[in-house]
Amino acid sequence: MDEPRYTRNEDQAGRYDRHWNELLQELRIAQTGVQILFAFLLTIAFTSPFRDADDFTHDVYAVTIVLSAMSMALLIAPVSFHRIVFRQGLRDRMIPLASRMTAGGLALLMLAVCGGLLLALDVVLVRWLAITVASAALLWFIVFWYVIPARVRARSAS
Repeated sequence: MDEPRYTRNEDQAGRYDRHWNELLQELRIAQTGVQILFAFLLTIAFTSPFRDADDFTHDVYAVTIVLSAMSMALLIAPVSFHRIVFRQGLRDRMIPLASRMTAGGLALLMLAVCGGLLLALDVVLVRWLAITVASAALLWFIVFWYVIPARVRARSAS
């Protein structure tokens, strides 16, 4: 026998407030992660071993730090958005856009983390193995961040 679906007894304003608060909680976690990653990546460029690294390493680094910066921009954007539209009664418009910004930021964060992983593993493993492990990590992210939630969502819709 199927269990009844979880429902809330709230008005539209309460729903918007709850959605905004839930999004802020999610952003706090993601923002911290991307900021730490970005700071770590910034320090790499100023080390002697990095300056002596090959073109592959420099290319992966360049792509990874740009992905990290773009991710940070998208994950912090809802805060700026909120500041600009504060007290304008626009939560109904702000939340869907902020949610899309967050989704985009998380996708870029996933790629940046895998790029950072590739940079680190390339130092301690042979390159083909570093690429394989970073690719496996990307698949891991995709499964846990997208495939499993999509399957749960699809099952709940039917």
